[in-house]
Amino acid sequence: MQDNRMQPIVRAEQVEKRFGTIHALAGVSLEIEAGIIYALLGPNGAGKTTLIRVLATLLKPDAGSATVAGIDVVHDPVAVRNRIGLAGQFAAVDEYLTGREAVEMVGRLYNLDARTARERAAEVLERFSLAGDADRLVRTYSGGMKRRLDLAASLVGQPDVLFLDEPTTGIDPRSRLEVWALIRDLVGSGTTVLLTTQYLDEADQLADRIGVIHEGKLISEGTGNELKDRLGGAVIHVDVADEAQEASRAALAVDQGATGTITLPAPDGPASLVAAVRTLDAAGITPTDIGLRRPTLDDVFVALTGHATEPTQPGNGRRRGRRGRRRRAGGQP
Repeated sequence: MQDNRMQPIVRAEQVEKRFGTIHALAGVSLEIEAGIIYALLGPNGAGKTTLIRVLATLLKPDAGSATVAGIDVVHDPVAVRNRIGLAGQFAAVDEYLTGREAVEMVGRLYNLDARTARERAAEVLERFSLAGDADRLVRTYSGGMKRRLDLAASLVGQPDVLFLDEPTTGIDPRSRLEVWALIRDLVGSGTTVLLTTQYLDEADQLADRIGVIHEGKLISEGTGNELKDRLGGAVIHVDVADEAQEASRAALAVDQGATGTITLPAPDGPASLVAAVRTLDAAGITPTDIGLRRPTLDDVFVALTGHATEPTQPGNGRRRGRRGRRRRAGGQP
């Protein structure tokens, strides 16, 4: 791979894209240095997938410009495609091929000769722990195996940049952790990863830098800790019974339309916590849990976008308890 560390390997400048009356991208600018994991975080409809499609040459921007590995995505899309890999939200491998055939086919689409495609397919299948299942039909694979196969296929061309659009959507927690480990390994071997996600913990765990996109605009950017620090000190998290939600929010003077854990700033640290407890006690409300905590990425997301995290389990839509739920941004499963 070419070393592009002296300049951003991905650059977008005032990129716009409309679909009829919908302004999907409203002037997005970002720069991504080589050799990192960059996460685009945002709710459904924020513009994440549209930006990925522009950078991957699947859509032409209506305005602005973008380059990948120094190549303009509009003026030379073929050259860009030779330098990138792409894995969408759902596995795009042919279920009537074997795993080996599917990866070799993608290699041939990268214009690799048959021998090289076969050798690289064997390498990536081994890397993704799929060598033992390589000659099974893809339709017999589990969801996690299909996702790993999709990632393997996206790497057979040895791309400089790998675009991952919500890479862990719809897979079980164990497979999710496996995919995380694989993504980290990719960066260790020299691939730059740009991923989109609605899962706050995924961005927090994986990304070297995070961009928050909302209503087609990049509204904040930085490391996870930088974004948390910008929120300004500690916060108080309060849980109360459902029937006490409205009264609690009124007493604490926080957003009246929301539900779930109540979050409020604590500019004076422990003194703010004591004041909140006294306020609730004066209103005759006993919280089920209350504590002083450093801001989380959840708090950052709510502060920036006004969206609360979604209290559902991805993949089945069933509601879960507040504790231990998987964090997802936006209002749709």
